[in-house]
Amino acid sequence: MSLDARLTVDRGTFRLDIALRIAPGEVVALLGPNGAGKTTALRALAGLQPLTGGHVRLDDEDLSAVPPEDRPIGVVFQDYLLFPHLSALDNVAFGPRRHGVRRREARATALDWLTRVGLADQAAKRPRQLSGGQAQRVALARALAVRPRLLLLDEPLAALDARTRLETRAELQRHLSAHPGATLLVTHDPLDALVLADRLVIVEGGRVVQEGDAATVTARPRTDYVARLVGLNLYRGRATGYDVALDNLTLRVDDPLDGEVFVAFRPSSVALHAERPAGSPRNIWAATIAGIQRHGDNLRIELAGPLAAAADVTPAAAAQLDLAPGRTVWAAVKATETHAYPA
Repeated sequence: MSLDARLTVDRGTFRLDIALRIAPGEVVALLGPNGAGKTTALRALAGLQPLTGGHVRLDDEDLSAVPPEDRPIGVVFQDYLLFPHLSALDNVAFGPRRHGVRRREARATALDWLTRVGLADQAAKRPRQLSGGQAQRVALARALAVRPRLLLLDEPLAALDARTRLETRAELQRHLSAHPGATLLVTHDPLDALVLADRLVIVEGGRVVQEGDAATVTARPRTDYVARLVGLNLYRGRATGYDVALDNLTLRVDDPLDGEVFVAFRPSSVALHAERPAGSPRNIWAATIAGIQRHGDNLRIELAGPLAAAADVTPAAAAQLDLAPGRTVWAAVKATETHAYPA
């Protein structure tokens, strides 16, 4: 139950052109900024968006010309799209019934799936009587009840509040780990991707810009979007040994390299000072505070200047330094806190 797809879709001036391969039992997360092509890719796999070129194959069966209703695919949309006039039980039974299963057997299958997702006691309720988390689990049960060879999840947790999202994510992880087919998760939330997926595929502007397991992608981002996603400052420059020349500054790094490289470091590695610091060798530059916002228990300071960067400081440190937009500070990052790798 593996997926092998090449998706080429032209929509006005936008062109999606990506390859996707998903092994049986594997969960792949498709991430990217708004307008990157994530939903277009999901709709193309489901048969809801015609391909300009390419193919969609499941276990070597070409589905490119197969109508959406005949594809062995289950879809969970962001807003669930449950039938409002049907009970939870009949919503889940709808798929098996459509595939020719008799009503009694379809309802037995539906009850089995509602039991699996912990909603057997909600079987008679209609969607408007369910909470957001319950509706999401009914939608998942409906998608899985047809035993899909490919499961597509379109932002399945986006409509939930924080607490329900946490609980439902754990429930979803349990069911995905037991699904024998391929699964594609479309999301903008890095936590959903890191918790639920075995592999990440990053798309920008209709192209794949990076893919790999979570450890590889988070440790070595290759675009500004990915760097922001994983919370790193990222720069591209030319390395000569331990020195990397950027546009307006040369950084001393901990990894000797030569040629085009990326340099990354965490906002927590950036120290701010009222005056130019002395002492051990480090990367130091004058910066102007462009913005301040809450970031967990700390403050995220946006720095402008020869090296635009984000720095995380405690509220106490911010008060001591009297940080405010427009103020000039000195920023410092130790070479041992940097990570350089080939571009």
